[in-house]
Amino acid sequence: MEHKDIDWSNLDFSYRKTNKRYVADYKDGAWNEGALVEDDTITMSECAGVLQYAQTVFEGLKAYTTEDGRIVTFRPDLNAERLEASAKRLEMPVFPKDRFIKAVDEVVGANREFVPPYGSGATLYIRPYMFGISPVIGVSPARDYQFRVFSTPVGPYFKGGAKPITIKVSDFDRAAPHGTGNIKAGLNYAMSLHAIVTAHNEGYDENMYLDPGTRTKVEETGGANFLFVTKDNKIVTPKSDSILPSITRRSLVYVAKEYLGLEVEERPVYLSEVGDFVECGLCGTAAVISPVGKIVDHGRDICMASGMDDMGPVTKELYNTLTGIQMGRIDAPEGWIHEIKN
Repeated sequence: MEHKDIDWSNLDFSYRKTNKRYVADYKDGAWNEGALVEDDTITMSECAGVLQYAQTVFEGLKAYTTEDGRIVTFRPDLNAERLEASAKRLEMPVFPKDRFIKAVDEVVGANREFVPPYGSGATLYIRPYMFGISPVIGVSPARDYQFRVFSTPVGPYFKGGAKPITIKVSDFDRAAPHGTGNIKAGLNYAMSLHAIVTAHNEGYDENMYLDPGTRTKVEETGGANFLFVTKDNKIVTPKSDSILPSITRRSLVYVAKEYLGLEVEERPVYLSEVGDFVECGLCGTAAVISPVGKIVDHGRDICMASGMDDMGPVTKELYNTLTGIQMGRIDAPEGWIHEIKN
């Protein structure tokens, strides 16, 4: 297979148009057949539900080239299930799980030349999303919807790759109590934009958001879940009803238990105890795990014992094991790796 003439090892995390994308329309109470199209533009009413009331949900996953040359995706069934939960919460129609996976397969297959070669450090990022497209002026769900999938080759989410980053405890909340923090809705990310721009302007890579009820417990960043390591190598992840259930975090928890024999605890994590952990990582589709070297809490530095030079040893072992599974170097649990055959 021929690859596009791209400097794969120097890609950043930004959009690059590929050959085809998938589009399906929901009208009169049913989804149409859907198809691959070349046109990357969307035409809609100025009063479309997505424009007026932010009725949109999305997913993110990647396609990889494995060591033996296969093109695969990682646990797309879980992305389909999470999109379903998100759609239901925003009163949107469910796009069927089997059709979701088939649409992803078709998009990757149609853009094979954009799937980076094995060992390049780059991946093909896949963005399924759904939005209200019919006119809505009163506050109510749209009547018609569009489901789309596009793909784009990307490099590391953070510019330094796996270098430890510095984050700050944010003064803003990313979610409301009993709100939409546990689904992947566009409105949640809109809420985080001012906070992340502020953090970047102050010299930080990301924000640590606290629970919106008491602001004493760690929740997540704008786009990733937290994972902590104790002095005795126990993995601890925050538990909250307003945290997005990360597929990467769930996979890392399984890897920690079943592959590395580590104890894992999912529980509320208080900001006051963060300094007791020796390692911290941000886990999500885009970054897999990005190590955190320092957390700044309003002028107070919380420095991880793992330092600012490299991933801590446990975080690195987790990262190497999960990416090894994704790239075909390590045998995967049944159903985790989905091969693109078209």
